[in-house]
Amino acid sequence: MTTIGIIGAGEVGSHVARAAIASGYKVVIANSRGPETLERLIEELGPSARAASATGAAAAGEFVVVAVPLKLVNDMPATELAGKVVIDTNNYMAWRDGHYPIVERGEKTEHELRQEQLPASKVVKAFTHIQAPRIIAWGKPANSSDRLALSASSDFPDAVEIVMRLYDQFGFDTVDNSPLSESWRTSPGQPAWKQERQTRTELIANLASARRIIRARNS
Repeated sequence: MTTIGIIGAGEVGSHVARAAIASGYKVVIANSRGPETLERLIEELGPSARAASATGAAAAGEFVVVAVPLKLVNDMPATELAGKVVIDTNNYMAWRDGHYPIVERGEKTEHELRQEQLPASKVVKAFTHIQAPRIIAWGKPANSSDRLALSASSDFPDAVEIVMRLYDQFGFDTVDNSPLSESWRTSPGQPAWKQERQTRTELIANLASARRIIRARNS
C-alpha cells in the first residue's frame, strides 16, 4: 500500500488525506506544532493515518504533498524530499505571504521557486483551483459526462503522471499545464481559478484565456 506524506494539516492537507485514505493509501501527516497536536485528526482519519514531524512525513512518503505556503527561505526538509515527487498545493497570496517581488514581476512563479528550493525533488503544482472540501464532494467516476478537471504543472512528466493517477482516483480528469513557468495560469484571479466547476474542455479554454498581471519593477 502506497504511503503519501503530507506536510500541512490544515484544510487542504486534511482533505487530501481523507481522499487518499478513501482511495486506499496510507498517510503520514505533519503540521508545524508537532505530532501530538494531531491526535483528533488521526482518530478521525483512522488506522491508515499517523502523525509525524515534517521531516518524518517527508521521509515516509513515496511521494509528498506540501500543503503550506512558500517561504522565500526554504523551510521544507530538502534532504528527506530528495528524489521524490513533491505535490505543491500552494497559491501565492500577498495578503497572507507578504510581497514576493520576483513573483509579482513575472520573473518566476512560486512553484518555480519551490523547485529551486528542492532541486533534488520533482515539484508539481496540483489541487490549487478547487476548494478543499470539494476534493471529496465533487469527484465522479471515469467517463462521466459531467466529470470535472483539475490542472497539473511540472517540469517533470513523471510527476504529472503521479498527479494524473491521483486525480483519477479522486474522481477528476487532468489537464497538463506544464511546465512550472506556466503554472501562473491557475493562480488566484485567473479564469481557471475563479471557475471551479470545469470540465476538461472548459479548463483547457480557461487556461488559454489567462492573462498575466505583472507589476512594474519599481513597484
